[in-house]
Amino acid sequence: MPEITRTIQQATLPLMEDFYTIQGEGYYQGSAAYFLRLGGCDVGCVWCDVKESWDAAAHPQVAVQEMASRVKKSGSPIAVITGGEPVMYDLTALTAAIKSESIRTHIETSGVYPLTGMWDWVCFSPKKFKAPDASIFNRADELKVIVYNKSDFEWAESFAAKVRPACQLYLQPEWSKEKEMLPQIIEYVKAHPQWQISLQVHKYMNIP
Repeated sequence: MPEITRTIQQATLPLMEDFYTIQGEGYYQGSAAYFLRLGGCDVGCVWCDVKESWDAAAHPQVAVQEMASRVKKSGSPIAVITGGEPVMYDLTALTAAIKSESIRTHIETSGVYPLTGMWDWVCFSPKKFKAPDASIFNRADELKVIVYNKSDFEWAESFAAKVRPACQLYLQPEWSKEKEMLPQIIEYVKAHPQWQISLQVHKYMNIP
């Protein structure tokens, strides 16, 4: 038996929740996608809206093959691995299981640890609460910076200077401060058109 097949059959990860929905943010906004939200996070964003994901021990260990089967059964062409902070784990077996079903693998991460696994799309969303590992800069397809206050624009530019030239650049208002920050983001993007605006449109549509 090939080693990767044995690994897939044996591997488990803490799974907080999984669901088929519409991607609400960033480059693939509006696309059908199956989300796998892994438990466990040590970044500690004060405005995190899924703090219940932080404690990995609070969530059941689920076989990666079972996760891949759920995505396949849904009919989704995309699996989005999110958290929590998914790069806390070795994701090689999970992505191999998903790709064996001919499904695209996307990840949403703050990049605080080196990225493992095989990815079709990497959304890098850095956080001020814990610095990213520098290896993420050359892996990111999309840089999505959450704008909580005015100083975040300069902070976003510091990462835009480090990612690949082809990386898509997004500014997204933090949900609780959207009315305050969105007008500033609009003006910033007009003045710096290399950036685009990302909105959490799934919240407008009242879907997960």
